[in-house]
Amino acid sequence: MSPKDIVAQFISDIHAQRFDEAKTLLAEDGFEYVGPNMRFLSRDDMLAYQFGMAAIQKDLVLRQLSVDGEHVFAILDYRTHFEPIGDVRLAVWFRVRDDRIHTMETFYNAAVVENMLGGNLPTAG
Repeated sequence: MSPKDIVAQFISDIHAQRFDEAKTLLAEDGFEYVGPNMRFLSRDDMLAYQFGMAAIQKDLVLRQLSVDGEHVFAILDYRTHFEPIGDVRLAVWFRVRDDRIHTMETFYNAAVVENMLGGNLPTAG
């Protein structure tokens, strides 16, 4: 699969809450997720966080997917059932090597997530 196809499949798996399938698209060693207010150094930790967020996920809308070599850029709307935060617009920069996602860097309004989690943010593991 191409880097764009790998990322599209990952987003589809997260949208459908198929976390085991999504995990197979992430690098086992050397994976890193960086967001404005959290960082994960293992795919298991990042997916555990995603699993915890699944209860409030109403929809995940892919608005744009662009590619430049191993770099894939996604613009998404994360729609929630959680009234205080509503919908969150995300930009995600993926780096894909050897048919696996090695790095995800996510950009969004960090204050929204901090308020929702009451300041209890996960730490890098």
